[in-house]
Amino acid sequence: MTGDTETIMTVDGAFAHCEKITRGHYENFPVGSALVPRELRRHFFSIYAYSRSADDMADEGTLPVEERIAMLDDWERKLEGAYRGEADHPIFIALAETVRERSIPIEPLRDLLKAFRMDARGAGFANTTELLYYCYHSANPVGRLVLHLFGMHNDERRTYSDKICTALQMANFWQDVSIDVPRGRINIPRESIEYFGYSLEELRAGVFNESFREMMAYHVDHAMNQFQHGYPLMRSIPLKRLRSELGLVYLGGVRILHKIKALDYNVLSTRPKLKLSDKLWMLSKLATL
Repeated sequence: MTGDTETIMTVDGAFAHCEKITRGHYENFPVGSALVPRELRRHFFSIYAYSRSADDMADEGTLPVEERIAMLDDWERKLEGAYRGEADHPIFIALAETVRERSIPIEPLRDLLKAFRMDARGAGFANTTELLYYCYHSANPVGRLVLHLFGMHNDERRTYSDKICTALQMANFWQDVSIDVPRGRINIPRESIEYFGYSLEELRAGVFNESFREMMAYHVDHAMNQFQHGYPLMRSIPLKRLRSELGLVYLGGVRILHKIKALDYNVLSTRPKLKLSDKLWMLSKLATL
């Protein structure tokens, strides 16, 4: 009986550890919000803690790239151990329980690590194909994991979810150009920069001209197209609470793209943000999804 109690306390403590990590970070993604049923929140926390910790390893700029990659490789070994019932780290003790209770496959969790390795290397994207490959591993797994947590995953919903998540990743990239470029993070595909007659030198210098405007208009339209192709996801979700959660995320991404357009695509000096008026707009549109 004592052993059972210790195991329960260990699992509860592990989830509490994950919740502390989650609540210690601000994210646009509404992890564990009031719209998520109470019985599922701890599972959101375990997945977030797993992802946040791996992301921090990738972004640990004081360490050489290969050391960061080695840390992510070790994180993947711990993930595989959790699936074998060998978890001995608080995050993986909680994650193993989430995996067991919600029937989570390992692929989306493993895919996230591929994206974090790409982040650690910081090579950017040669072309749009590489950008989409990154989105497939960095953003699309999040949508799939949400669908699995709610027991709503199927092939059709996964396809729609992938479109929305890819669009969200793109919207985030284009929103953050003014922040990322000074930090040496260039997420605009190099092929696009060349095709539109722009240059890396101009980008680093913050030069806004017609070439940059046309380039960003192309990428914003691409992201909007992805949102439109993923739109049927909301109509396919019977659970109102989840539909509302996804709808707010969807509308937030669409609104950011609208704000980039309103800036005439000049995101070199301004980072568009969602204001109270934008959030009220999102709430007004939610009922129409």
